[in-house]
Amino acid sequence: MFLSRWLPGLANLLHYRREWFHADLQAGLSVAAIQIPIAIAYAQIVGLPPQYGLYACVLPMIVYALVGSSRQLMVGPDAATCAMIAGAVAPLAMGDPHRIAELSVIVTVLVGMMLIAAGVARAGFIASFFSRPILIGYLNGIGLSLIAGQMSKVVGFKIEGDGFILSLINFLQRLGEIHWLTLAIGLVGLGLLVWLPRRYPRLPAALVTVAVFTLLAGLFGLDRFGVAILGPVPAGIPELAWPQSTLAETKSLLRDALGIATVSFCSAMLTARSFAARHGYAINANHEFVALGVSNLAAGMSQGFAISGADSRTAVNDMVGGKSQLVGIIAALVIALILLFFTAPMAWIPQAALGAVLLMAGWGLIDVKSLSKIHKLSRFEFWLCLLTTAGVLSLGVLPGIIFAVTLAILRLLYSIYQPTDAVLGWLPGVEGQVDVRHHPEARTVPGLVVYRFDDAILFFNADYFKMRLLDAVQGESKPQAVLFDAEAVTSIDVSGVAALREVRDTLAAQGIYFAIARARGNFLRMLVRSGMAREMEEKLLFGSVRAGIRAYRVWRNRTRRHPVLEP
Repeated sequence: MFLSRWLPGLANLLHYRREWFHADLQAGLSVAAIQIPIAIAYAQIVGLPPQYGLYACVLPMIVYALVGSSRQLMVGPDAATCAMIAGAVAPLAMGDPHRIAELSVIVTVLVGMMLIAAGVARAGFIASFFSRPILIGYLNGIGLSLIAGQMSKVVGFKIEGDGFILSLINFLQRLGEIHWLTLAIGLVGLGLLVWLPRRYPRLPAALVTVAVFTLLAGLFGLDRFGVAILGPVPAGIPELAWPQSTLAETKSLLRDALGIATVSFCSAMLTARSFAARHGYAINANHEFVALGVSNLAAGMSQGFAISGADSRTAVNDMVGGKSQLVGIIAALVIALILLFFTAPMAWIPQAALGAVLLMAGWGLIDVKSLSKIHKLSRFEFWLCLLTTAGVLSLGVLPGIIFAVTLAILRLLYSIYQPTDAVLGWLPGVEGQVDVRHHPEARTVPGLVVYRFDDAILFFNADYFKMRLLDAVQGESKPQAVLFDAEAVTSIDVSGVAALREVRDTLAAQGIYFAIARARGNFLRMLVRSGMAREMEEKLLFGSVRAGIRAYRVWRNRTRRHPVLEP
């Protein structure tokens, strides 16, 4: 029970089937082949030497394989989180590679602690606040920023400028400084990265591309012709250590760590859920918070940087046929062997080849097709997507996301503030009620207004509800009673109850009775708690609209001094 709850990966491995091993071994080797060049390239986004990208793979992949609940998800460096880490640590490090490494570790540990705390607090619902248009817009912005930031590797000169727009302007102004051999390597590398997956989908395109240009650089000494190469990569497994830092630095990194943690979790959950659904099992969002948090702690302690779910490597694992979490352990061990014994050839990797990998990674984040579909479905969400992209490019990653989420929440509040409503009638041959404003030919019960409000009645829309209901009554000639169909009112607060009382009292002053049909859930509980149900003597509360109408007809046909609707 303990293992299945807290270490589902280990529990799965304890019931491992031998027939899975061949598929898991093949998948583990394939994932490692993809992970190695990508990790090396992504380390450069952060501003770190290549070995740090591999450090961020070994221990986190093993830890997630034991703690995570997804059998397909591979964790590792992610383009979006790497871009966010670079934005967080660069202003504090002032170009010092040693400080970049130390600050990256601090951010990663903070991210891990926040993710674990969120999982313990059962905050998995947070992922729901990042709608698909916001995530697409965010990834589009990250993709464009990544392309702008990595163009320097394939053109042979350093692009100056802070942010996407300034970097693009600087690049266009300095086109005459292009190093043509470097550009040729980058363009051919991009061509291979596009062609290989289409022609040979099972080949690790990134590894093959980087290996080909590494071999050419070593054989022909391309560095003598001005082509920048990676340089020596230290061998060995990193030592577990904690960097030195000041309290002021740590505080300044907290906001960025929160943004990285949120984006890391949402990205991982999208990937994990999609592959879990494909294979017929469920993912516990709260546990995944903890699993990803522990994996980030492992990355920080092993001198790596923040990691997330890696969609491309997860897709490779699934395509090859990986069966269990053993795939991640095998891939991690292969990367550890590379770090121990095979770092020497990495020194000849051309920067332009890594730049091509990063440009493809940035392009892979941009989703134009989904943007077109969103435009057809919802103009507001289309513009929300574009505004998220613009916010990420102009304000930065976290402020841009906060801006977009705020817009989405304001739109949601506006829709709740002014929800749809209806005065109900009946059409021959149509089951149920229809809105008489859309169907003027619909029949109504003389003297009775049947009104429906299609959302919760809360403090910010209580007055709107009151206004709409009274306007509906004023639009009828000589109404004697109002029957409020509350089926769609999922919730009501103190202000809503007060508005209901005001409606009842206003109608009573005009000699109009107020009754409620289909009260249920929180709405009914609040009527009971507030005493309003007792005040209405439960003779004005009905289980259905039909029952309320029947009671009204019975009352109308009677003559009483103090008439009361009776169910």
